[in-house]
Parts: sequence; C-alpha cells; structure tokens
Amino acid sequence: MNLQNEIESIIKEAKSSLSSCQAEDQLDATKNLFIGKKGKLTQVLKGIASLTVEEKKTIGKFANEAQAEIESFLEEQRTRLKESYYSESLKSEVFDALRPIASSERGSLHPITQIQYEIEDIFTSMGFSIMDGPEVETDENNFAALNFTDDHPARDMQDTFYTVDGNLLRTHTSAIQVRALKNLKPPFRIIAPGRVFRYEEVDASHENTFYQVEGMVVGEGISIAHLIYTMETLLSRIFRKTVKTRLRPGYFPFVEPGFELDIQCLVCEGKGCSVCKHSGWLELLPCGLVHPNVLSAGGHDPKRWTGFAFGLGLDRLVMMRYGIHDIRYFQSGNLRFLKQF
Repeated sequence: MNLQNEIESIIKEAKSSLSSCQAEDQLDATKNLFIGKKGKLTQVLKGIASLTVEEKKTIGKFANEAQAEIESFLEEQRTRLKESYYSESLKSEVFDALRPIASSERGSLHPITQIQYEIEDIFTSMGFSIMDGPEVETDENNFAALNFTDDHPARDMQDTFYTVDGNLLRTHTSAIQVRALKNLKPPFRIIAPGRVFRYEEVDASHENTFYQVEGMVVGEGISIAHLIYTMETLLSRIFRKTVKTRLRPGYFPFVEPGFELDIQCLVCEGKGCSVCKHSGWLELLPCGLVHPNVLSAGGHDPKRWTGFAFGLGLDRLVMMRYGIHDIRYFQSGNLRFLKQF
C-alpha cells in the first residue's frame, strides 16, 4: 500500500472513531491518536523521506489536506455533542416563575459616601452649589493660583505626588476654588467634595489617600462671622448635637486671616486617644477669609469682593460621627467593618 492509500485509510478510520465519541474529552483523545505528535498520520508521513522531490510535494500536499479534513470533521462532531447536550438539558430543565427567589446579600454605601451625601444636602439647603474637578491637577491650580510661593514646603516631593508629565495628584480640594473663581461670577457659594492625595506617614489619623469637602463663598461684605455661623450650622446638623469647638490662628497661603477649627474628640470625649494624639482635640476645619491674591488670580477685584473658604476633612468627620478610632479602616476593604454602616 502506497502512502496516499495509507493516508486515505487513516482519514476513514479517524472519521469513524470521531463519529462514535460521546464526550469532548473522547474527541480530544481521538484527535491525538490520529493527528497528534505521535498520531497515525504523523507516523505515516515519516516515510516521505524516501520519496522523490515531486512525490514529496504531492504527498505533502495530500497529507496537509488530510489533516485539515480530519480537524474540520472533529469540529463538526464537537458542535454535534454541544447541540445534543443543550437539547437534552432543555428537556429536563424547568423554570417556575412563581418560585421564591433566594435572598441575596445587598451592598451598601461606604460610610464616607453616606456622610458626603448628608453634607451635600446640608449645604444645598443653605444655597450652595456642588462642584467637581479632576484628581490630576496642574501646579497652577493646586499651588500657584492659591498663593503658594515657589519654595513652599508643600511643593516638595515629601508631600506631593508628581506625575511624569509635570502635573500632580491634587493635595487638597482647594484646587477647585481656583476653577470656581475662573468660571463663576460672584456672588456664589460652592462646595466641592473629592479625593485628595499626600505623601503622608500613615497612622490612626493620617492617610495618603483621603477625602475633603472644600467650601467657598464669595460676595460683598463677607466676614468671619459668616464663616463661623456656617461652620456651626454644619457641625450641629451633622453630629445632631452641640459639639465643643475652638478657633485658633492658622497659616494657609490662600486665606488671610486663617484659622484652625478644632472639635473636641468624640472618640474619647476629650480624654485623649490615638485619634487625637492624646490632646483631646482634633483638627477638622482649616478655614479663613479668601486671600486677596487668590481673588485677583481668579480675575476678581479684591477691593469689591470678599469671601471665606474652608477645607473639611471628611474622613475625620466620619470618624467623629461614628467613633471610629483608625482612619485606615476606610481604605482597607474590610467587609466586616463596612457592613456596620
């Protein structure tokens, strides 16, 4: 029997064997038996070496066609088995539209998101609009237009994450102040909740990724009294009780005068713990009157317009609201922690 006859015989045998397969793993085993590395067709083709050049071309072409024919037939049988499987499954499968659906566990909003929505409701009820901005910012919006000097420590790599194209991950939502001043006409009131990034040493009250709510009011005759009233209204409504606060001088390039608004630690009730670094107080609301240079950079006359701004630490506010003693829980993804809210 010459090689061409042997190949034709192998094709018939392969098709017969494949037709009798009842499962896909049997198909794969049969495929290897005939056209695998040690398959019958492969073994026969070893005899090509003794043929002439013309015979090699003819038999080689015939062998390739034989392999393609076997592979095509194999896929047909694979399709046949799948169709048979689904056909049999449909015969036995029953769908009861009235059958009670098994209860499934539902997710919930992250505690930071929950309090953010509450804060948005509080401020919108006071006539504020909500603004947003990109997390990757320019140096101009994050620093320069906010009256930061070129040598300000906050620009250092120790505090700021810079990108390869010269931009940075915003270190505060104050960058949205700049966008508001450039795009809105006074008078206006805005808040801007969002995520910020700093190269921080992480501990119970510090994270390198956290959330702030920026607030800004610009108008005529805006004073510190307006700022204090707004902050007291926010805190009394968010904590649903009167909380002890203190206002102390603070320096921020974009406000003048600047203040630190602290609240008595609600985790330890002022006794001292790791959250408040055993001081009994927690820095919560850096704030102040908008610096004239910031108003000018936004295209507004500081002799006519004044305003106040604040940057609320949202993570810390949530910690005070629920008595959470470690800020790192928020980014942990721990479902046991998150299910409490």
